[in-house]
Amino acid sequence: MKIYTKTGDVGQTSLFGGRRVSKSDLRIETYGTTDELNSWIGLLRDVNTNETERALLKEIQDRIFTIGASLAADPDNHKLKTPDLHEEDVTALEQAIDDYDKVLEPLRNFILPGGHVHVSYCHIARTVCRRAERLSVALHAEADVHPLVIKYLNRLSDYLFALSRKMAHDLGAEEVNWMPRQK
Repeated sequence: MKIYTKTGDVGQTSLFGGRRVSKSDLRIETYGTTDELNSWIGLLRDVNTNETERALLKEIQDRIFTIGASLAADPDNHKLKTPDLHEEDVTALEQAIDDYDKVLEPLRNFILPGGHVHVSYCHIARTVCRRAERLSVALHAEADVHPLVIKYLNRLSDYLFALSRKMAHDLGAEEVNWMPRQK
């Protein structure tokens, strides 16, 4: 199998199920953003030395592939079988957030992204996740998007924020509070 097919050379691509659409289609933009998110999660997994967090990040990558498959499926082809998300996938993220909160100082201010390059990677992943969520919501206004996709992406961005704080804590990096300029 060749990696290139030349079928996209005129700006079209195929949805899972065969229908051809423009590469600028909102559905393509949405699952393309989940692919970008998955790459950032892979980078986080590569720089993280905590084996429990690495394992969860691998699970998250699997769930993002599930989301991508769901988003890439032709919504008019009802015979397609795509992997499913489960409510337990959201619960796993919530449990990790709760576990991190047990060791972190309570949040009293907005936090500026940064403090350590690995923490910054986490913040970039969080913002890409938020973009994937916004695009999923926009797509849902036009076509069927499973509500659990939106819920999972929302919780994942919360998890990534909590992970950024946990990474800063573990690395001994400073969390820089945002202090609005006073007139």
